[in-house]
Amino acid sequence: MIVVVSPGVGVLYTLAAGLSQGPRASIVAAFGCTLGILPHIAAALAGLAAIFYASAVAFQTLKYLGVAYLLVLAWRTLREKGALMPDEDTIGRTNRQVIVSGVLVNIFNPKLALFFLAFLPQFVDPHDPHRLLTMLQLSSVFMALTFVVFVGYGLFAASMRKHVLSRPRVLVWMRRSFAGAFVALGAKLAVAAR
Repeated sequence: MIVVVSPGVGVLYTLAAGLSQGPRASIVAAFGCTLGILPHIAAALAGLAAIFYASAVAFQTLKYLGVAYLLVLAWRTLREKGALMPDEDTIGRTNRQVIVSGVLVNIFNPKLALFFLAFLPQFVDPHDPHRLLTMLQLSSVFMALTFVVFVGYGLFAASMRKHVLSRPRVLVWMRRSFAGAFVALGAKLAVAAR
């Protein structure tokens, strides 16, 4: 629960969706971020997480792809009014586009890779003949928690939407804050070690 609740790129993305497009978009964004966990689960189950842990090149490649994507999100947030203001571009975003962005946000989220590599396996007995099933059960609980918590964050942001949209200065501040947070998360990721 602590890993899920702690603010990260998925939370920021869900908050931005709630503020810019309302409650439905925040739920769709939460769903996309939750789907973005599946590749991490598959990688952990397939042993790819061990490769990322053992291979500096593989880890660095994933890390810098994540940094690049966070910087793209920061640039989009600053460049477009749509990051926090409802214009035709933002309102026209389909559920599919919101989901794809949410999936990408979490695919490049190193916090998830580390969670499924280092933390979650500690709760699976290596001598358990059903360790794959146990890992799937634990992963399912993590996904359910992620969806519920992110929906909560998104709905809270959506409930504040009218208050935020009615204040132009707050909009500018929020857009810059989200962009700054994406850059800060990218910088933190850039210096992360295996």
